[in-house]
Formats: sequence, C-alpha cells, structure tokens
Amino acid sequence: MKILVLNCGSSSIKYALYNMDDRSVITSGGIEKIGLPDSFIKYKAEGQKFQFEAPVPEHTAGVQLIFKVLTEGEHAVLRDLHELGAVGHRMVHGGEKFQQSVLLTPEVMEQFAACNDLAPLHNPANIKGVNAVKALLPDLPQVGVFDTAFHQTMPDYAYMYALPYELYKKHGVRRYGFHGTSHRYVSQRVLEYLGLPREGSKIITCHIGGGASIAAVKDGKVVDTSMGLTPLEGLMMGTRSGDIDAGAVTFLMDKLGLDTKGISNLLNKQSGLLGVSEGRSDFRDILAGIAEGNDLARLAKEMYTYRIKKYIGSYAAAMGGVDVILFTAGAGENQWEVREGATRGLEFLGVELDDQKNRACRATEAVISKDSSRVKVCVIPTDEELMIALDTLALVEGK
Repeated sequence: MKILVLNCGSSSIKYALYNMDDRSVITSGGIEKIGLPDSFIKYKAEGQKFQFEAPVPEHTAGVQLIFKVLTEGEHAVLRDLHELGAVGHRMVHGGEKFQQSVLLTPEVMEQFAACNDLAPLHNPANIKGVNAVKALLPDLPQVGVFDTAFHQTMPDYAYMYALPYELYKKHGVRRYGFHGTSHRYVSQRVLEYLGLPREGSKIITCHIGGGASIAAVKDGKVVDTSMGLTPLEGLMMGTRSGDIDAGAVTFLMDKLGLDTKGISNLLNKQSGLLGVSEGRSDFRDILAGIAEGNDLARLAKEMYTYRIKKYIGSYAAAMGGVDVILFTAGAGENQWEVREGATRGLEFLGVELDDQKNRACRATEAVISKDSSRVKVCVIPTDEELMIALDTLALVEGK
C-alpha cells in the first residue's frame, strides 16, 4: 500500500509518500509561504532536489499542487491518485479527546475542531489539510495522528497545574505535552535497538530541535513531559524562553506596555537562544559564536544544556531511576556539544559518556556511553513521518 503523510502548518505543507510494503520513502517534499506571492514547492526525486515557484493561495491549492507533482511530469511517481491507499495527517493538539490515532470521520473532525482554542495556529491548518484531501478524493481514508496523544498516560498529579481546579474543568488548563509522535517512535525504537523489554524500562527521551522537549517514559508509557498547555513551557529553545516565572511575565507586560499578543511574541519568537545570544537561534550559529569568542553565545549554550540536564535529573527522580537517555531531532542527533553538556555531571546517576563515540556520532543510531556505563546514552534519529504512516496503515487495515 502507498500512503501519503501530510503535515500542514499555517503557511506550509510537508509531505512524504511511503511504500508500506518495505517502509521506503518514494518521495518527499514541501510547500512553503502559502498565501504569499513567492510561494514555492520543493521535493526530492531520483536522489536530487528540485524547487520551483508556484501560486499557492491556500491549502487546497497546495494539496492539488502536491498531487500534480506526484502524478504528472518527468518526476511523477504515481500513475494516478487511485494508487494511494490512505493519507495520514499530523494533528497537533487533540486535548484530552484523543489518546491514540484515529480514522478521520466527520464526528472526529468536529471533536478536533473543538480543540482549536488550545492550538489556534496549528489545529485550523491541520483541518484545512484534511478538508483539501477530502475535496479532491472524498472516498480516500484519512487518519489523524496527534502530537499530544502519547502523553495522555501522564498521571493527574503530573499534568495538573496548581491553579483553581475550576480552570481545568471549564477551560482544560493542564499540561498536554507535544512532539508525542517523535517521543513514541524513539522510545519504541531504542528498546528494539538495545534488545530491551518494554516492561520495567525507564527511558528519558530528549527531542532537541528548534523546538525542544523531554519525556519520561516508564514501561512504554509517558509519566511526565516538559512542554505544557502550549509548546512554550519547559526547555530553553531556539526562540522560546521555556520555563519562566509567571510573575516575570506580568512584570514585563507592565514595564513594556505589552498586551497578550505582544508578550506571546516576546516569549515565543524573541527569546531562547535568539534572545540570550542577541541574534543566534540555531545551535550551529551559537557554536560559531563561541569559536569567535562571543560571551553571549557561550552563555546561551551553557543555559541551554544546563536546563536539559536539570530535566534529565528530575525525570530520573520521577521514575525512580533511568536505564536509557536518548537524544533525537536536529541538535540532539547532530551536535555532540549538546549531548556532552547535557550529561556532564550525571555520573552519580550512572552516566558515563564516551567522548570519542559522542564526537563521532552524527544523525545515526548509536550508543555513545562507555561499556561500563550503568545508564545507556543513545542517539536515535526520529522518524515522525514513518510513525504516522504505520499508524495509518494499521487503522486502514483494521489491525
């Protein structure tokens, strides 16, 4: 079966086409700047990358363009759209309504739309993608895979905020967590890679990219995670502040004369690595700044890795120990400096990083701890698209 995976953002659509017979990627690509005059599509074909501008005023036109690239021209990979067995969608915020992936029926879509207040930038874009496919292929099965679903096993004492309980009952204010599809994939994959059973396992998964989050996974189930009601809480990120005193937020609103949109922009888009370093949001640029002797770049790096280490320690405490610490996503997979800084000082937990293995590892599955280390430290490249494709296949085939 051939399955198309779509990830619809507010102004972009990423896609990957899978042959599920061997789990191979037939092609992948994406559309950017939807609704702008310079919108374009980029994709991979026959080992090469291609890109061209095309008018994409909204998401239906974007899905139409993707279908055209898949079926027409010299880089076509499908004879026609009826070769598709299903479409799997990344759905961002499922609230408490969705604890697993589901077939997207009208009733499900109505429930998902009810979660829009929790993710006003992402959920409406996800809905547009589903509706765009339905308009073009009304009988094609579609599946929703939710970023928040994997975290719904958290106990109430972990996901509740110390706010009036009425705010949870009326408005759903609680910790939800994100990057769930990634955390699910890597936590399952590392057990396969190391040959460990799920029962009795204690894993800390560190998804360290432009957005970053950590999850404590015990017996294959999440018991805590760093992101909260929104993706702002938790680790310091590329442009997000992460954890901050709520009193500091109201203080800044008063001092700077900011409304809710203004303070949200400050905390989500002007803070993190970018804010501390005064202009560098990518960890590679931070490292370049350190090499140049930039002290703010040094400070940003130390803050960044220190906070990862704090969460690792707290989640080891929450689970009563840890067997595996794994790193994934952009910086987690590729930057040995992040992994070194985040694990330095954790020897008391039984962590012994192998410096040579760590420095040599880049975007590949590997154990980077010493053979004598009681805790295994691993790098496991994430594959959220494959996870979505597998869930879609299972639901379509009724498994």
